[in-house]
Amino acid sequence: MTSSTWRGASAAARGASAKTNTRCERILRQELWRRGLRYRLHVPWLRGRPDIVFIRQRVVVFCDGDFWHGRNLAARLARLAAGHNAPYWVAKISRNVERDQAVTTQLEAEGWRVIRAWETDIIRDPVRIADLIEIAVRQRPPRSR
Repeated sequence: MTSSTWRGASAAARGASAKTNTRCERILRQELWRRGLRYRLHVPWLRGRPDIVFIRQRVVVFCDGDFWHGRNLAARLARLAAGHNAPYWVAKISRNVERDQAVTTQLEAEGWRVIRAWETDIIRDPVRIADLIEIAVRQRPPRSR
């Protein structure tokens, strides 16, 4: 396969990956809604465009996909390094992790409480993840408008 074919395959993989309303996100939102917690989705003016936002409490939630956001990063990078188009994928996932860290740092500096949850943790136990979010939301008094 030529390098241009691999670039096309890489672009197709990125394009096929849902950016919003993923399965794990929908599962978590359903649990939060059941608890009476109300939120905004994908607020465009916040860096990183968090998946779930509690504006008045200044709490944001990211539902991070295990592959794209580098869960178990060392093992993931080792597997990617042994695969096709290794330099591209290693750089891509490494950069995603760096960007996530920069987004978290900036949002926290602006006074936001940032919660990042892994997709498989949400799918396995949405109640536990929702518990963590609910505690964070209830601990932060709403800011006046």
